[in-house]
Amino acid sequence: MAGVWIIAEQRDGEFRKITYEVASAAKKVADELGAEVTAVVLGSGMQDACAELGKYGVAKVLYADDAALATYTTDGYTNAAAALIKDGAPDVVLFGASTQGKDLGGRLAARLDTGIAVDCTALAVEGGKMVATRPIYAGKVYADVIINGSPQIASLRPNVFDVVESGGEAAVEAVSADAGEIKAAVAEVQASEEGKIDLTEATVIVSGGRGMKEADNFALLEELAGKLNAAVGASRSAVDAGWRSHTDQVGQTGKVVTPNLYIACGISGAIQHLAGMGSSKVIVAINKDPDAPIHTKADYCVISDLFDVVPELTKEI
Repeated sequence: MAGVWIIAEQRDGEFRKITYEVASAAKKVADELGAEVTAVVLGSGMQDACAELGKYGVAKVLYADDAALATYTTDGYTNAAAALIKDGAPDVVLFGASTQGKDLGGRLAARLDTGIAVDCTALAVEGGKMVATRPIYAGKVYADVIINGSPQIASLRPNVFDVVESGGEAAVEAVSADAGEIKAAVAEVQASEEGKIDLTEATVIVSGGRGMKEADNFALLEELAGKLNAAVGASRSAVDAGWRSHTDQVGQTGKVVTPNLYIACGISGAIQHLAGMGSSKVIVAINKDPDAPIHTKADYCVISDLFDVVPELTKEI
């Protein structure tokens, strides 16, 4: 086997949590294939950080240090990653199904003339080939996918694969990766407020829907989230009403999340919302409507007025 490669995701010179999840998952696949894990790092000024990927099972890091790659762009990352993959010819390429990964995946698969399994929730090896499990039909069905082309490419859903420390330092090799022509450059980055937890990386999420009644009432959820070190999400109806920003939207047209705990407050549970949070490990639904669809998916159902329950829950915590 030529090996299992991952494409590391970084922001402002620091690796994101999804990178460690992907590295840990790649190590398990590589062990079953009798291969090693190689990480592709595209960025600038990250020499010292690269070696730390060895803690998560990465044996070797191919580091392309280029100012043009410091900030993610579709053209630059596709050009650089595709060139390295064509040269190294790995059998498997993995990366996160984050916003960046979703943008990069299709373009990269097309450039390499191979298939891609997206938003995967499990990986296995059968007969020397990787089998990727992914949800389809808004999470109603799970499909086992084998990519016939080479390399086999898959993106992994954040917060599903455990981060496992299994090694020491990785060997870092400086490589040249031409970013090529970048047709769309990043002019400005408008970061979310400092200290705000990213929904896709949060282990606990408190979300509100139409039952919140108005924007000011989300202060109740913010207070509860503060006690739980959680992120605050919202349903599409709450976002469409202007109560929360689109960056907080959970669902098929928002963000797909997989926290350890998801608390849904005043959310009916339309299929589009369930598609975005249905794979959460534990779901708590607070809704006074006993027939709300969210109750069929929840592990714990509180059939009561959220304005009575949430303050008391916050107080108890």
